[in-house]
Amino acid sequence: MTKRVSIHGQWSSRWAFILAATGSAVGLGNIWKFPYIAGENGGGAFVLVYLLCIVAIGVPTMMAEILLGRRGRQSPINTMQSLAAEAGRSPRWRALGWLGVLAGVLILSYYSVVAGWALAYIFRAGTGAFTGIDSAQAAALFESLTGDPQLLIAWHTTFMALTILIVSRGVRSGLESAVKVLMPVMLVLLLVLVGYALNSGAFQQGIRFMFSPNFAELTATGVLVAMGHAFFTLSLGMGAIMVYGSYLSRRASIARTTFTIAALDTLVAVLAGMAIFPIVFASGLQPGEGPGLVFLTLPISFGQMPWGAFFGTLFFILLAFAAWTSAISLLEPAVAWLVETVGWKRSTAALATGTLCWFVGLGTVFSFNVWSEPLIGERNLFGIIDFVTSNIMLPLGGLLIAVFAGWVLGRDASRDELALGDGRGYRAWRFFVRYVTPLAVGIVFLHVVGVLDLLARPA
Repeated sequence: MTKRVSIHGQWSSRWAFILAATGSAVGLGNIWKFPYIAGENGGGAFVLVYLLCIVAIGVPTMMAEILLGRRGRQSPINTMQSLAAEAGRSPRWRALGWLGVLAGVLILSYYSVVAGWALAYIFRAGTGAFTGIDSAQAAALFESLTGDPQLLIAWHTTFMALTILIVSRGVRSGLESAVKVLMPVMLVLLLVLVGYALNSGAFQQGIRFMFSPNFAELTATGVLVAMGHAFFTLSLGMGAIMVYGSYLSRRASIARTTFTIAALDTLVAVLAGMAIFPIVFASGLQPGEGPGLVFLTLPISFGQMPWGAFFGTLFFILLAFAAWTSAISLLEPAVAWLVETVGWKRSTAALATGTLCWFVGLGTVFSFNVWSEPLIGERNLFGIIDFVTSNIMLPLGGLLIAVFAGWVLGRDASRDELALGDGRGYRAWRFFVRYVTPLAVGIVFLHVVGVLDLLARPA
């Protein structure tokens, strides 16, 4: 096969790709979601299962997605069409690329709104708005933001404009330049916050909570949540890792690169827990407060602690940076497709796609105020989009990526891209991507759509 070359350019080095892919993976899921789902599911036992799932599910799927991207050297849609033709299979496999691109657009539409909350809270923390507040005042502060459509639109617009700006500048001048700055700064901020938690007076309690397994508190649902989050936290199934892989040099080892990305992503999630749990415990609050942990519980904690305004500001800057590095990867697949297929300039494609995401995001903005009434069951429009993307589109995309890489793409093609020869490493990857990963992701998928719950009911 003639080696393809991406028209969009290439990462300058393996580490540039690692920073970009880690930036894609490290987002609100690591710093916002991971701590509270660990808190809800018993702490240490959940973390242990999560780490096992990263190795068994996340790493093989990420290797598959990167190898598909590098072999295709195009947007996910065009990559899947080209690779299906190479394997002598139906061009309908390009639907997998469309699934990822559509999921990325829908996720970015609400991701931008939530990231706007983080931007707003940077200024709230910096001006001392958290000082001495109780739970009722923290709830009122959050409601004053989410209940104001105009204010939410302003922050949503600001964040989306920042995302469009980076993506419009291209692979090296935009994506790579941004992550080379944002990722090291983000890691430094996180380490500073861990140092702050170290002096909170409850650091040991937080560490015990995270790393002392209590399997009596881990339910079957908790295991499934760990499996699902291990998959989603690596940014798989939405086209981002595939399109980033298309810019990766042939000289880079996909296996070593993937393990490095997974390790860095997991490190950030664990460090976030090490920063958040001691601060929560030091204030006498509970770690299993659900999604409100960051925007409702932590402001109370920062408001009660010395230097709380300063470190609260740093925390929300960290959260905004994490969201930004993920957002640019969500926008990139659609932009790449428009440049390749329609022939638009990158700046025009970024503006058009970003504007579409912004417009769809208005539905999320209004879901917290004027459209807050449920549409289906107990879910409003935001809840529906979040459920469909996170629980149906992404697992389905990941399942199909594993199936295509393991069963459709030829053995010679996958062995050529992975450059592992025909040794134990390659055979282990092929076994996991053909059998273990599809089975595990399939179980998660069936669980979230309620099939397993239905089968578990007594007759």
